[in-house]
Amino acid sequence: MYTLFIKRIIDFLIALVALIVLSPILLLVIILLLFANNGKPFFFQRRPGKGERIFNIIKLKSMNDKKDDSGELLPYEYRITKVGAFIRKYSLDEIPQLINVLKGDMSIIGPRPLLIQYLPLYNVQQKRRHDVRPGITGWAQVNGRNAISWKQKFEYDVWYVDHISLLLDIKILIKTVKKVVLKEGVNNSEKINMPVFTGNEE
Repeated sequence: MYTLFIKRIIDFLIALVALIVLSPILLLVIILLLFANNGKPFFFQRRPGKGERIFNIIKLKSMNDKKDDSGELLPYEYRITKVGAFIRKYSLDEIPQLINVLKGDMSIIGPRPLLIQYLPLYNVQQKRRHDVRPGITGWAQVNGRNAISWKQKFEYDVWYVDHISLLLDIKILIKTVKKVVLKEGVNNSEKINMPVFTGNEE
């Protein structure tokens, strides 16, 4: 009952209220990013959702598009802007994903949506992370985020799928707020970029 109906209703209400409450902050950050990113405050990318259905995730753009002489994007540390570093530190870049929640692409809590090119690389167990809607935050995020291995991240994702409940979602939400406010765990890894996932780890 919770996963079929109640979770979706709670997601919609939380996303709607959060967008209204955070709209002044969102508007201010968008204005700052318009200047920092040459008129491009948003970042859009195709990601797989529930049932591997593809959707466009919406985030605030924390990095510019500077490239090297061969046309490849420069490393993180050369592209992150001052405004971008700030919004990532406090997870403000995630706010527009509330729109994805309203649309039904995402949930407030769930496995983070990863890159499309990873889909053929998952084993049968790892593919189960797509049995639920992806989330803005999740069990893996409050247990290490980018500071843990891909193997551990997927284990946390599948564990969540198997144990999903209202109480667990409340626990994850509380831990997320605590970590963002106190800059623990989740935000200790905001400067750590996950390596590219190349296949199953043994």
